[in-house]
Amino acid sequence: MVAVGYTLLCEQSGPTELIDYAVRAEEAGFDQLLISDHYNPWLTEQGHCPYTWSVLGAVAHATGRIELMTYSTCPIRRYHPAVVAQKAATIGVISQGRFTLGLGAGENLNEHVVGAWPHVAQRHEMFEEAVQIIRPLLDGEVLSFSGNHYEVPEAYLWDRPERPVPMAMAASGPESCRLAGEYADGLIAVQPEPRLGEMFDRAGGAGKPRYGQLAVCYGTDEAHCRQVVYDQWRWFGLGWKVMAELPEPHSFAAASQFVREEDVAASVPCGPDVDAHVAAFKKFVDAGFTHVGLVQVGNGGQREFLDWAGRELLPRLRRL
Repeated sequence: MVAVGYTLLCEQSGPTELIDYAVRAEEAGFDQLLISDHYNPWLTEQGHCPYTWSVLGAVAHATGRIELMTYSTCPIRRYHPAVVAQKAATIGVISQGRFTLGLGAGENLNEHVVGAWPHVAQRHEMFEEAVQIIRPLLDGEVLSFSGNHYEVPEAYLWDRPERPVPMAMAASGPESCRLAGEYADGLIAVQPEPRLGEMFDRAGGAGKPRYGQLAVCYGTDEAHCRQVVYDQWRWFGLGWKVMAELPEPHSFAAASQFVREEDVAASVPCGPDVDAHVAAFKKFVDAGFTHVGLVQVGNGGQREFLDWAGRELLPRLRRL
C-alpha cells in the first residue's frame, strides 16, 4: 500500500499554523508529513517562510506516530553539510526515529541569501561532497573530510537516534539518479515518471522507497479553487532548469506572467470531486512511487481539506 503524506508548505503558512496542521494531519490518518525548506516563498502571494527546522522540532514533539521528512533540504550553500547532519540527527532523536532527511540541490531563490549562487556544474560537485559528509556522520562515524568545496577537520554527532536517519535524494535525470542510487536510502521526484525509478534501480536503488508529491486544491467551489491555484502555484510548470536559477519571488512572477489559469488547473485537481484527486494520485502509484505527499494549495482551507481527506479521500487512496 502506498503511504499517503501531507505537506507542510512553509511558503504559504506561518509556524504556529504549520504545527497545528501537523497535529490535525496525524489525527486525520495521514502516514507522513513532508515539509519544505525555503528562505523565500515562490511568489509574494504565498506570503510566508518560517525556519523549517524550528517548526520540525515542534512538530516532532507535538506528534507521536506520523513519519516526518524534509522535501527538500539543500546542503550546499545556506547550510553546511555537517550542520545539516547534526540537525537531522537531532530531529531523529526528538521524533524517536520517525524522521527521513530529504535532500536536493536547491534553488537560487533560497540559497543566494548567503552569497553568490554557483554554476550548475559546481553545484553538482558540491552536492556530492555534501552527501559524502552527511552519510557517515548520520551513521555514527568520526569524520575527517577534505574536498574541493568543503573541509571538515573532525566531526562527530553526539546525539543520534538508535537507527541512523535515512536519507532520500531528489533526482531528475541520469546523474542525479546515479548519485541517489549510490548514496541514498530513497528517491525523491515531483513528477510521476517511471524512467526515474528505472535509472535509480540501475544505480543501486532497487527496492528502496520512492517519494513523490502531488499538488491539489480541495474546496466546495471549483472555480475558486482554480483561482487560488493560479494565484499561488502558476510557477510550478517552469521546470527545474528555470526554477533553480531565478533569484526572487518577483522573478517567478515575471517568468509566469503568461501562464493561464487553465494551464495550471490542467495539472492540479481542483474542487470537491474525489475521483479527480484519486486519478491524479494514481499516476504516482502506477509509476512505482511508494510514498506520495499531497500539497493543499493555498493557506485558506487547510483545516477543511484535512477534515475532508480523513473522511473521504484517504479511504479511497488506501484502496489503490
